[in-house]
Amino acid sequence: MPLVTPLSADHDLETKELAEFFNETLGFCPNSVLTMQRRPAISKAFINLNKAVMANEGRVTSALKRMIAWVSSNATGCRYCQAHAIRAAERYGAEQEQLDNIWEYKTHPAFSNAERAALDFSLAASMVPNVVDNKIKEELYKYWNEGEIVEMLGVISLFGYLNRWNDSMGTTVEEGAIESGEKYLGKHGWEKGKHL
Repeated sequence: MPLVTPLSADHDLETKELAEFFNETLGFCPNSVLTMQRRPAISKAFINLNKAVMANEGRVTSALKRMIAWVSSNATGCRYCQAHAIRAAERYGAEQEQLDNIWEYKTHPAFSNAERAALDFSLAASMVPNVVDNKIKEELYKYWNEGEIVEMLGVISLFGYLNRWNDSMGTTVEEGAIESGEKYLGKHGWEKGKHL
């Protein structure tokens, strides 16, 4: 049971309008946003930040951004965000082989060296204490420019917020996210956990 009960999607009309963004990314408005709207300034600011972070202004694709989000969420242990990130990666065209083998991104041939550098950055930046070092920086700069690195860290930071929000709230995971979590992550032990 969540710490705070989500409100109806019709509770705040401005939030509802902004949240249409999630119908594309997930196919539903997340319960996390429905909880945030108890303070509409938070829900609206979050959605606008999410839209800015997920905009593609360089070579970091929508699918890669969602895989970056998954690695970050996996590092912090948020099962809610793991399911959301893998669902969004699927909806944004991540290759089937990548979705099936996201756990093995470091060695699986479905991932390029550029993608590995981005995903390693996500893992290092999501750990506590943070372990981003010169080796991570050198690998990033082999493949990505500074604007693209900013985009990646935007995703990692956004999911840092979401991981803390959803794990602390015990946000109930939605059916569509459960389906994607079980399909791609279940073979490695993913389950809803506290997100019932």
